[in-house]
Amino acid sequence: MPPKVLKHAALDQLASTPDILRMLMANVPDEVAVQKPAPDRWSIAEVLEHLSHVEGHLFRSRVDVILAAEGAPVEAYDEQVFYAAGAYSTNDPEEAFAHWEEQREEALLVLRALEPADLNRAGQHPEFGRFTLGQLLNTWVTHDLGHVRQVAELVRAQIFWPESGPFQPHHHLRP
Repeated sequence: MPPKVLKHAALDQLASTPDILRMLMANVPDEVAVQKPAPDRWSIAEVLEHLSHVEGHLFRSRVDVILAAEGAPVEAYDEQVFYAAGAYSTNDPEEAFAHWEEQREEALLVLRALEPADLNRAGQHPEFGRFTLGQLLNTWVTHDLGHVRQVAELVRAQIFWPESGPFQPHHHLRP
């Protein structure tokens, strides 16, 4: 008899995010992926490194903490601190993406093995208070989709918009 597999829309979305990003980045050369659209904005490469970093240091670590002890405290995560320390600019885009994909696959194995009741297990955030594993899954997807949108806008602005000729003024870019 095959093992039970947790069904949850968030898990399906988490599983599909790497494919969505791969499709968006299919025409992006590395030299474009590392270009920052502005000094205070992230490049595609930095977004990928951030995704890789938060996969293990935020989301997966919180899952592990919650599964180890009901109501356990989790550490806060300040992406600006990590960004300022250079945590998101250490690898090339493909290496960061590959590392993120590996971590995602491992996380999904753990998550799909959970029982539905496990989604009610809780952790304690220092700023936001009590949260459930189910809420964490939905936050994880929300985070992913925000960065999918960010990468899509960067691809749009850096690859396709420059070649759209007289139609450029009709597009409002926010890379």
